[in-house]
Amino acid sequence: MEFVTGACQSGDLGYEALLSGDYVGQRVSVHGAVHALRPLGGVVFLTLRLRRGTVQCVTNGQLDLSGVAEECAVRVTGTLRQDERAPGGVEIDLDGITVLSAPAEPMPVPVNKYKLKLNLDTELPLRPLVLRNLQKRSVFRIQEGLCRAFREYLTGQEFTEIHTPKIVHAGAEGGSNIFRMEYFNSRAFLTQSPQFYKQMMVGVYERVFEVGPVFRAEKHNTTRHLNEYTSMDFEMGYIDSYRDVMEMEAGYLRYAMALLQKEYAADLERLHITLPDVDNIPSCPFDEAKRLASAKYSRPIRDPYDLEPEEEVNIGRYFKEEYGADFVFVTDYPVKKRPFYAMDDPENPKYTLSFDLLFRGMEVTTGGQRIHDYQMQVDKMRRKHMDPAEFESYLMIHKHGMPPHGGLGIGLERLTMKICGLDNVRYACLFPRDLSRLEP
Repeated sequence: MEFVTGACQSGDLGYEALLSGDYVGQRVSVHGAVHALRPLGGVVFLTLRLRRGTVQCVTNGQLDLSGVAEECAVRVTGTLRQDERAPGGVEIDLDGITVLSAPAEPMPVPVNKYKLKLNLDTELPLRPLVLRNLQKRSVFRIQEGLCRAFREYLTGQEFTEIHTPKIVHAGAEGGSNIFRMEYFNSRAFLTQSPQFYKQMMVGVYERVFEVGPVFRAEKHNTTRHLNEYTSMDFEMGYIDSYRDVMEMEAGYLRYAMALLQKEYAADLERLHITLPDVDNIPSCPFDEAKRLASAKYSRPIRDPYDLEPEEEVNIGRYFKEEYGADFVFVTDYPVKKRPFYAMDDPENPKYTLSFDLLFRGMEVTTGGQRIHDYQMQVDKMRRKHMDPAEFESYLMIHKHGMPPHGGLGIGLERLTMKICGLDNVRYACLFPRDLSRLEP
């Protein structure tokens, strides 16, 4: 009888162990993919791609490499030596290699190049292969760090992680940009946002967060839109104002940048990333931000109720030039362009207690204070020509008592895009879904 104990032990060393210095001079075993194979003057250099980086291996030709090709999965053995010329400062002097699997065809693109120069239409169909390139892979290491920081920071702030339905009976944002679907004998939709559910759970846990997919049936084909993206949401109760929500996000950003600097330094270097300053993020009312950017860059204000993409760019440029800021909170959006759950400003009901966070000229966050009073919420729905009867389960929380609360949603792909200096949000999405793309 054998028993499974959960002790995941392997004799193979990982990237961090190889670089630690603890095994220099010892015989080691390592597994990975052959990233590059380069004969040079009777010596063969083999670059092995591991989970977190690459290690250089070398043999003087005595080892039989006839069955070894790029992208073979292999296990190698040899003596680990220090060599400042090698990536990471170490290399393995090979004495053995076992091919675990071999590719049936050569790679269609040279993923071992430092930088791949592929257009988007070429790259995306080959995404599972292209992501083996170290630079491309590092984008999603940075994304992992941003998501990891979100969980770690909010858990440390006594938030509870939740998981809400993605098949819903009504949209959360209003409008027509929602995917309809058949649900047995009923009408259903793919969720645009976990908004209703995270508000419901404020009444249970007070502070909640979720990282999950959301769906927008917008017929956009731009560099900033996806039809499915990952939203990092949180909602918090017993707030004094929507600025409490902004402060929580600023705290997350400080935590995230510190984590990236500490544990993702190799990926930052590979992508030539300079992290933004998040110690002091300016905030500016919506009308004033539009006026300042319009005056400085001589662009007339065409839409008094929303920010056009070019205005976002100009507002970001203004605050970078005037204050050295990469981020800016634009606050107090007009009621006309905010959803029905946004709380109106009691001092000026034309505006809401809400905000967007712009990062280097692009909106990456929308948030604010929510309506927690039942009659106030019903009245606002009716003003927006909505039928409260269709939102009975949502209004249940308002009927039976809710604290003042607010929250936000961060677009993970947009945040990754701007951190990494990418020019299209699709480069920051593993497998993008847009108007024309359903695979891979």
